[in-house]
Amino acid sequence: MSKLYDKKVECPICGNEFTTKKVLSSKLRVEKRDTDFMTYYKTENPIKYDVFVCSECGYSAMEKNFNKIRPEWKEIIKDKITTRWKKRDYSGVRSTEQAIECYKLALYCGELLGLSSYHIANICLRLTWLYRILESEEETKFMRFSLEKYKDFYYNGTFTQDTSNDATIAYLIGELHRRLGEYQEAITWFSNAISSPQIKNNLRLEKMTREQWRVAKESAKKS
Repeated sequence: MSKLYDKKVECPICGNEFTTKKVLSSKLRVEKRDTDFMTYYKTENPIKYDVFVCSECGYSAMEKNFNKIRPEWKEIIKDKITTRWKKRDYSGVRSTEQAIECYKLALYCGELLGLSSYHIANICLRLTWLYRILESEEETKFMRFSLEKYKDFYYNGTFTQDTSNDATIAYLIGELHRRLGEYQEAITWFSNAISSPQIKNNLRLEKMTREQWRVAKESAKKS
């Protein structure tokens, strides 16, 4: 059985029906995970297919947000995206480069519609991961974008059932700082995560946080 299947999607902007590939969850085989939550698969990487792109109007978004459209957004997309859209099709098997194109389209749409910093940060983090696969210097740029957006959300956003909790976000901010070589900032954010009551509900996250706090402390001493 194929690891990929076709999912039928109706665009909430223009009503166009199109198909997009998805990975069968039963076929997923995890190889390893990085400390910023990037997952490596022995099979096809499902991250590459998390963005839906309407071939007709150009509206693009991550799957879980694709249909969450406000009425006034339709005209914004039609005016700012569709009028300049050169029709293209992302319904087939996506290369890493094509996946990056899809995420950048979703990022542009998200910024245009004023989506939350949490939503934008998630897109940028996945772009960070995809560029890591390519061993591209662009990884650092999108890591920085992601970091700043997560910090904005941490300070100014509202934690809901649709977002990660404050302990997870604080850990991720700390880990991104650490990966950027900003060890003192990383230590501070790991400490914020450890002091959060939410972390007691996630023993795996608590263990990761304490380990990365130790790694950041050692790196700070060496530098």
